[in-house]
Formats: sequence, structure tokens, C-alpha cells
Amino acid sequence: MLRNRRGQMNTGEQSPVSTHHESTQEDDRLSEGDSQSLNGTSAQHDQGIYSPNNEAQSTAFFLLVVLLSFSTRLYKIMEPPHVCWDETHFGKMGSYYINRTFFFDVHPPLGKMLIGLAGYMTGYDGTYPFLKPGDKYEHHNYWGMRGFCASLGSCLPPFAYLTVLELSQSPTAALITAAVLAFDTGCITISQYILLDPILMFFIMGAVLSMVKFNRQRYRPFSAPWWFWLVLTGVNLSGALGVKFVGLFVILLVGMNTAWDLWSLLGDLHLSLIDFGKHVLSRVFGLILLPLFLYVTIFAVHFVVLNKSGPGDGFFSSAFQSRLIGNNLHNASMPEYLAYGSIITVKNLRIAGGYLHSHWHLYPEGVGAKQQQVTAYLHKDYNNMWLVHRSNDSDAQSGEPDLVRHGDIIQLEHKETTRNLHSHLHEAPLTKKHFQVTGYGINGTGDPNDLWQVEVCGGRKGDLVKVLRSKVRFLHRATGCVLYSSGKTLPKWGWEQVEITCSPYLKETPNSQWNIEDHINAKLPNISLSVLKPHFLEILLESHIVMIRGNSGLKPKDNEMNSKPWHWPINYQGLRFSGVNETEYRVYLLGNPVIWWLNLVSLGLFMSNSAAAPGLVAALRTLLHHGPHPLLPPLLPCHALQQHANSHAQGTKRYHNRHR
Repeated sequence: MLRNRRGQMNTGEQSPVSTHHESTQEDDRLSEGDSQSLNGTSAQHDQGIYSPNNEAQSTAFFLLVVLLSFSTRLYKIMEPPHVCWDETHFGKMGSYYINRTFFFDVHPPLGKMLIGLAGYMTGYDGTYPFLKPGDKYEHHNYWGMRGFCASLGSCLPPFAYLTVLELSQSPTAALITAAVLAFDTGCITISQYILLDPILMFFIMGAVLSMVKFNRQRYRPFSAPWWFWLVLTGVNLSGALGVKFVGLFVILLVGMNTAWDLWSLLGDLHLSLIDFGKHVLSRVFGLILLPLFLYVTIFAVHFVVLNKSGPGDGFFSSAFQSRLIGNNLHNASMPEYLAYGSIITVKNLRIAGGYLHSHWHLYPEGVGAKQQQVTAYLHKDYNNMWLVHRSNDSDAQSGEPDLVRHGDIIQLEHKETTRNLHSHLHEAPLTKKHFQVTGYGINGTGDPNDLWQVEVCGGRKGDLVKVLRSKVRFLHRATGCVLYSSGKTLPKWGWEQVEITCSPYLKETPNSQWNIEDHINAKLPNISLSVLKPHFLEILLESHIVMIRGNSGLKPKDNEMNSKPWHWPINYQGLRFSGVNETEYRVYLLGNPVIWWLNLVSLGLFMSNSAAAPGLVAALRTLLHHGPHPLLPPLLPCHALQQHANSHAQGTKRYHNRHR
């Protein structure tokens, strides 16, 4: 690369140490017209010039890696012909994209979008239900989605080969690295099925490869290859984050590399501040603005494609749901103000807070009073319906509806079970400092613990309660606590729904705020709800809050095999993908033990050498300033010592020339 940066020969200068003609030429090239720093390395390390034989060998090795990688991952791609492991999730989500049905997932949408696109392009019609592992695919076309994931997984060994080749300039080292990935059984297995992992690894390794390629262009700033690899790095970063949030780690890696690169440029005395500013702005564009734009575009496409109501509606706000075709809030009309005698659903304003819900099941023995459970449920359900009654249980029978106002005392009767929303001084199941909320009474008849005062947040006495728009709190008259969604998941006896409590802490938070979503009352006129549709940035922000909270709430189930972090690097145990007996086609995910354990040994040796490196550097400095150290000759070849001595002398000469 330095041959494009050759300056005019400065014949009046001679290196005080070097006696080789190429060192003088290198000195002149580095002292004339440099616009980029060496980042602490000598020039010959970045030349990357192959002989014809090395280039032919490298090409042959690369083609061999490509052949091995694709053949191992596409081998028997149709087997087994039934759903394996998490194909039940990601295959189903691919079907949702084909059918344009909205769903909720804790990961960003790019991976599922690509799976759905691959299925659509290869003739899959999106009708297979993906109910559970082991279900036969029958006549459904699933090979396209598996083949797409396997193809991206097949790119990993070639990416590794090219990355190591750039870093080491050794085709042999690159081949060894690629072979480790090509023959790792774990990497092969996880690439052969409809999963997000091969897509994620494709973008992560693509980002690392393009970053390394970009670093190799340091002596050709703002050239076409320089821009190409910079932009491609940004594209891969957006892809990695668009598949899973763990893509943030490769963003951190590229960010650290960029910070180091810019720091080195800032210390380059040959680089003007204007040129340094150009470097900063170009990286801001390629590594921040472009990935951010692409990431937002992924969500824009996601929202446009998934425009029909589906199983994920209940995780989102009422305003969000109003944009989904088929949702009861889409282009809907309903009474504007809450009235006595209305049938309503009540939704918590905490993101993914759920609907106020009850069912026939009771709290178990030892969990407060053994009364009917009241929970928050994330999905639309008939058991979310409640009737609004006066506190004296005498709803107006006249033709004129009586509206509910701020400060009114009401009862909420569960429509299906006819029990009232109730609280008392028993502690809540999970949040022990809160009170238990239950369903109590029969046919609307209960006791004074069924009374709740309606409070419109920011309202005054007499203000009306607006459907969907008013933020409402329900204050328990007997205990003074407020109806609250804790966000905690109940055990199996609570059907793993969300805990509802009555909180003695009256501070206004989204957990204690509710809105009236569905509203049925034949006595009231209806109004259109189209004005509630949110803007793009609002639904983008809400979707991220829901995903983050969904990730934080993930917990392993009792019947799932769990592992600890220390199990992973030692390949302690695998994971059954398919098959439970000898008559079925069984797939088991397990890394190649030889490869994984050798990898651990290599990491240990690398860390040991890294720990010893500062001592070598100190010895080298002693040599450069005071002559040979008795320990250095066995450790460093003579030509390496001469090279470092030449580099040191040339740097000293350039410093004195600039300050002469």
C-alpha cells in the first residue's frame, strides 16, 4: 500500500543507523506528504504484497474453505422432515411476515423478516402452524428457509479465512482458522435449521471482516476501497443489531477500534486538523448515521408489513393497537365517556402491563385469602371484561346514561364470574409489602372491600373519564391503597400471568395508571378513534421499550435444561434439537470437543504471552538506548532487532528535522 504514497527523495538526509537502501526509501516516503499515521507500526508490516505463488496458494485455500463450508452445512438440509427446537418460534414468525400478521418478539425484526422473505421467495405459503418440535412438515415447503440460514452459516469459515489472512498475511494460519469453524459440529448444526443464530453470526463476522479490511486501507484515505469497507462495516453493524440486541457487542468492538484509530490520527503531526475533522465526520457517517438509518428503516418495513392484528397486540398500548387491521380499535367507534352500566376492559399503562383479568381459579393455600385470582393478562380475552356499577349497586334505569366522574366510588364486577374486584390487608403473593387483590362476592354482591374511588390523573372533582385518553387510578376505599400491576410473573398456579396488587405507596407511576380500552354501552353515542393512531417515532420507541422489558423478564422454565456460564467454554453439555427415542431422527447440538478444548489452550497461551509482553518491550527499549540485553538474543531474531533499531533511529531523525 505504501507504494502509492511514495514522496520525493530527500537526498540530503541519511539514517544514522540504517545502512540499507530500502530503509532510506521508506524514510523518505514517510517524511514526505503523509496524510495518515502509522498507528504505531512499521510500514513494511502493512504492505501486504504477495508473491504470485502466495497469491495462488491463498486463492486455492479460500476456494477449498468455501467448498468445505457449504458442503458440510447444506448436507442433508431436508433432514429431519419435522420441526426442530426453536424452528417452532422462528418458522412461525416467518409465516407471520408472509401473512402480514402482527406478533411480539423480544428480538429486533431483521432475522425473522429475512426468514419470511426466504420462505416466500422459495414458494412457502405461510400456512404451516409450527405448533411444537417434532411436528411433520408433510407437503409444506420448508427447505428454502433452512437453506437460507445454512447459506449464511456457510459464509462464516470464508469470513474467518479472509479476516485472519488480512491480520497475519499467512494463508496457512487463515486456513487453520477456517478449518476450525468448518469442522466444528456445533457451528454446523446450528446453521442447518430455521434459527436466528446463523443470521446473527453472519453479520457479526461480516462486521469484523469489513473492519479489518478498512483498517488495511489506512494509507489510502478517502479512496473508493476505503469508503467501500467503511460503509460495509456500518451495514453489517446495523444487520447485527437488527437481528438480536447482542449485536451491541460487535458495535462496541468496532467503536473501540475506531476510537483507537482516531486517537492515532490525532497524534499524527503530518495530518492537519481539517483532514482530521474529515476523518471524524466520515466515520460518524459510516459507523453511526448510516447504521442508525438502516436500523430504523428495518423497523419501518416491519411496521408496514405487519399491519394485521395478531397474537402480539396485547403487549402494546391501545394507541399502538389502533393501527392494526382487524384489531377492535382499528377504525373503531365507541362511547367517548365512561358511564355506569358499561362493559369495559382496563389496560395498565406500564409497557406490557397487561389487561385487568380474572378467572375461576383461586389463590392456593398459604397465598393470602383463598379467593378468586385477579391478574394482568397480556392477551385479549373474554375474561378481561368488567361491568361498572355504582357503589350502592343501583345503576340508573332511566334512558339517560349516568357518566362516571373523577372522585366517584364504583364497583367493578367481573363479567364472566360475577365476582367483584376486591382487596384486603392480606399480603400480595410476590410483592410482600403490597396487599392482595382478589375476586369476591357473587352476582355483584360483596362487602365494603369491593369499593374503589376513580381518580383521573391530573383531573379535578367532577371531570369525566375519557375512553383511551384518560389516565385513571383506582384507590381502594377501605385500605387507601392503589390498584397496581407489579410486572412480576406469577408461578404456575397463577398461569404465569402478571401479579396485580394494591400498593400502599400512592405515587403516580405507570404501574398504578390505567386506561379504559374497550367500552360497550348502548345508551351512549359512539365516536371515531382514528385520531388515536400514533406517529412512527412513538411506535418505534414503544416497541423498543416492550422488547427490552420482555428480555429482562425472560426466565427459564422448570422443564427446560439450564446451563451456567462456565459450562459454555468447556463444552460441558449439548442440547437436544430433535428426537426422544431410538426410532426417531435425532439431532443433538454439541461442539467438537477437540476444537473447543484446543481453543481454550490457545487462549491460555495467548493470555500468558500477553502478560509477558511488557517485559519484552522494556528489554527492547533497554537495547535501543543502552545496547544489547543478555536475555534478548535468544528471544528475538537479529533481523527483527535491526528492524526495530532502524525504525527508532528514523523516528529520532524525523523528530529533529521537524524541530531544527
